[in-house]
Formats: sequence, structure tokens, C-alpha cells
Amino acid sequence: MAAQILELYPNSGISRPLDGTYLAHELRRLGTTARPFVYANFVSSLDGRIAVVEADTGESYVLEDLTSSHDWRLFQELQAQADCLVTHGGYLRALAARKFDDILQVGLTRQALDIGDWRSAHGLMRQPAIAIVSRTLDFPIPSSLERHGQPVHIITGNEAPPDRIALWRERGCEVIFAGGGPSVDGAPMIDALATRGYAHLYLLAGPQMLETVLRDGALSRLYLTMTHQVIGGERFHTLAAGPRLGRGGRLQLHTLYFDAAAPQGTGQFFASFNVRKEG
Repeated sequence: MAAQILELYPNSGISRPLDGTYLAHELRRLGTTARPFVYANFVSSLDGRIAVVEADTGESYVLEDLTSSHDWRLFQELQAQADCLVTHGGYLRALAARKFDDILQVGLTRQALDIGDWRSAHGLMRQPAIAIVSRTLDFPIPSSLERHGQPVHIITGNEAPPDRIALWRERGCEVIFAGGGPSVDGAPMIDALATRGYAHLYLLAGPQMLETVLRDGALSRLYLTMTHQVIGGERFHTLAAGPRLGRGGRLQLHTLYFDAAAPQGTGQFFASFNVRKEG
């Protein structure tokens, strides 16, 4: 039997199939190159942990207890609606070391073929483009990107290492500058990708990029899966760790669903929030 979830907002008490829930948000109607729709997705415990940090190595990772096939399904439905996925050099290094799975393609598994078909039916490229954010420009390009014909854009700050800039240019890659210092700033990055024809940008670059985009007022919507677990731990990552965001962090609930079955029977909320625009 197909998984069912309960809608709590805005239509309280309605049961619906999990599959298709985020496709029904019709993000393709919301963005243009003049005003791109920029969205991010995270999974969190009740105590705000999105990842824990190993004391010995300093490496961070998402606990398996926080993940589920239900959350993965909705993650891919958000991927399906993107023109461009924004990732970062750290993920590509971890991917090359086989510490993470490759999440840069959508609709490849038997359970998700309908998502790939959805992209084709809506006139989109089979796979989205990839934007790689990096201050050091030290990362490998996964072979999967070339294999699936995905355009690649490298984005860095104005103070990136000149030798690495030259290296990528020698390889035929465009290097885009979107930040006055070594790091990438949110709004210039979004503007640069918009000029290259991308109107729907899905951020897979972690909490630092989320915070940057929020501070620049460039985020459109935050998707958040909240699993009903308290994780604890002394070293961890949460959604934002820098100075107070103030008005930039004000969000308004857009949708809320309850999944009673996952992960591992604890239950979870699937929430989405629009960034409040000051009038």
C-alpha cells in the first residue's frame, strides 16, 4: 500500500498519498530568470541537529536515524523541479572518498522513474545543471555529471587562489565570481545563475549557504523535515550558526504534513516555509 500522510496545514485533517506531495507545490510556476525561486531542504531532529561532528576527525555527517525513504522521496520531488542544483566542494570531496552517496541526479532508481518522467513531461532536461560553490576550488568533478550531460558552473569569491582559477579554466570550465572576499555571497551567486537562464535553484550546499542566502534576502522557501527524536551530542550542526538573522530569518508556514510511519515509527513532520517579505 502506498504511504499516506496527513495534511495539517492549510487543509487540516486531509489524508493524501506521500508520492506527489511536493510535485503538487508546482514550483515551476513560481520562478523566473528575473526573480529566481530559490529553495533549500533539510532534515532535523527536535533538538535542531541536522548533522553531528566526529570528535576525532572533525567530519560531519547526517545520522541514519534522521533519514527515511519517505523523506528521500520528497527530496527527489524537489530535485525534479530544479533547473540547477547548488552544491559545494566539500560534498564533492566526500563523494570522491565514498563517504556520501551521489545525489546529483534525479529519477534514476526504479522507485523514482516517475520523477524523471515528470521532468520530461514538463519539457525539462533529464537532469538539472550543477553549480559548485567553493572558496578553495580544490575538488574533483564526479564522472556522473559528464555521463548524464549535466552543465557544470564553478562559483567562488574574488579572492580565490589564482592557480586554482587558472587550472579550472585550462580544463575548459567557467569560473564565476560571486563574492568580494574568499567566500561566495548569496545574492550575487543567484544573480549570476539567473543570467545563465536558471529560474529554479535548489540549494544542496549545507547550512552555511542557507545562512548566506537568508542574510542576502535571496531565499524563497525552506523545506524542513522534523523527525520526532531528540539526538543530543556536544558537537553538531544546526540550520544557522552565525550572528542573529533578525528580519532575514522570519518565515511563514506554507504547508505542514504528518507522517506517522517514518523514520522507524517515530513519526515526522514535513514542513515548508516561505520567507517573509517585509512590506
